[in-house]
Amino acid sequence: MDWQTLQADPRYRAALAGTPAGDPIIDDFVALSKRKGFDPAWTEAFLAAMEADLSKRFYATEAETLGYVYGSAEVIGLFMARILDLPPEADHAARMLGRAMQFINFIRDVAEDVKLGRRYLPVEGTGKAPDWMPSRAEAEADPAGWAAFVKAQLSRYRAWQAEAVKGYRYIPRRARAAIRTAGDMYDWTGRVIEYDPLVVFLRKVKPAKGRIVRRAILNLLFG
Repeated sequence: MDWQTLQADPRYRAALAGTPAGDPIIDDFVALSKRKGFDPAWTEAFLAAMEADLSKRFYATEAETLGYVYGSAEVIGLFMARILDLPPEADHAARMLGRAMQFINFIRDVAEDVKLGRRYLPVEGTGKAPDWMPSRAEAEADPAGWAAFVKAQLSRYRAWQAEAVKGYRYIPRRARAAIRTAGDMYDWTGRVIEYDPLVVFLRKVKPAKGRIVRRAILNLLFG
């Protein structure tokens, strides 16, 4: 069962009310949410974001994009904060980490999203129409314009990631090494894209396993 199915499945809310669904995904999630103290509104926001993917195609403003990102990613940070038993002081950083990671995915996967008929990256202040779709042909015809657009999006990502890093101090060391490594790899992805913004139309930018392992070891030893 996927999350979009769960959105319309009455067994989820029945399970929240105390009637087991008989589905291990639903029942295990409800049990975890109660044990760790998830706010039910977080799950509702997540399900609403997944439902939006069935119909919404364009996000014109940053506020509009962030409304989606709250449900699709920031609440995941909040779930993880509860699972790791972090203090409430970590909640803002947890949200920013989810936001930053989701946003770099939007940048990296822009061509893939276009094929699905979606664009999550905001276009306010760019002069582009709300229903504008990026294309390789347009980017190659105006590489400076495409680079400026991508760098503006990366600036958003970096501001949010900087807020996320402030919360690393709340995370237990072993978990912190893994989370920091993931963040480092997203930073690496951003640098690769900034160096050549056209690359997002040519391939999916992903770090090699060796790079991930080396960074993980360093973060475990010194992070």
